[in-house]
Amino acid sequence: MVSTDKNQSSEVMFIFVGFSDYPDLQVPLFLLFLTIYTVSVVGNVGMIVIIKISPKLHTPMYFFLKHLSFLDFCYSTIVTPKLIGNLVAEDRSMSIKGCITQFFFAATCVITEMVMLAAMAYDRLVAICYPLLYSVFMSPKLCSLLVTVAYSWGIISCFIYTYSILVLSFCETKIINNFVREYLVFLSASCSDKHFSETILFILTNLSSICTLTVIFTSYLFIFVTILKMHSTSGRYKTFSTCVSHLTAVIIFYGTLFFLYCIPISKNSGIGVKIGSVFYTVVIPMLNPLIYSLRNKDVKETFRKLMVSK
Repeated sequence: MVSTDKNQSSEVMFIFVGFSDYPDLQVPLFLLFLTIYTVSVVGNVGMIVIIKISPKLHTPMYFFLKHLSFLDFCYSTIVTPKLIGNLVAEDRSMSIKGCITQFFFAATCVITEMVMLAAMAYDRLVAICYPLLYSVFMSPKLCSLLVTVAYSWGIISCFIYTYSILVLSFCETKIINNFVREYLVFLSASCSDKHFSETILFILTNLSSICTLTVIFTSYLFIFVTILKMHSTSGRYKTFSTCVSHLTAVIIFYGTLFFLYCIPISKNSGIGVKIGSVFYTVVIPMLNPLIYSLRNKDVKETFRKLMVSK
């Protein structure tokens, strides 16, 4: 019986409707997403190159930013090309194995980015609250350890997520009114008992979210207290400006996830879910390099020098 269920699951196809309900928008959306993807790839790869070639940017903050750009590049490349292809393809189906594979790599990037944003918040905490001890607390060894923890947790948790999907059975081809291969898609499409998978989703999602948000909120609480204790207004502004880029990235990232997963479905269905999914899968990977480059004098100066030298 088990082998029969597995054979049925292996033959199941998911058909992702995406934006096919709006045929007049297929070409404009294709051009829009292609442009966004191009900007995202150029921006994130450019950020990695700029940080790598400039000795001035070889600091803990830019070390984490380099890995954040790498994650955004990977995530965008995993999700967006398939989205763009579905806009012009007649066959929008995908095998269950292909969906699970794409989910694994995409979810790994998302969870790793959550931990990376927490590590960057801790870096800002040390830089602002303990500036004299910054080089001691944020040693290259500790920075490498934090990045290793981020990638390790992302990979381990996604192996657990993937296992909890593989134990599910899928009995027939399903039409999915979205384009993202996410965990809830597999739960809704399954024809077997979902208690174990739902428990895994609840535990891991809350563990990742609560731990990373606790680090971020605690870090910024201490940062704001330190800034308020400063007597100089210009000093407050200058200090806070070093956090604005990271804080903006955190608000956009977690705000979008909150919109998608914490608002009741009845108030957040249909086109709203699709727009939210587009935002966090396509737009956010493009925004991060723009946020960190437009507000960062060091990055802009390095880019200017690079253009002049070329």
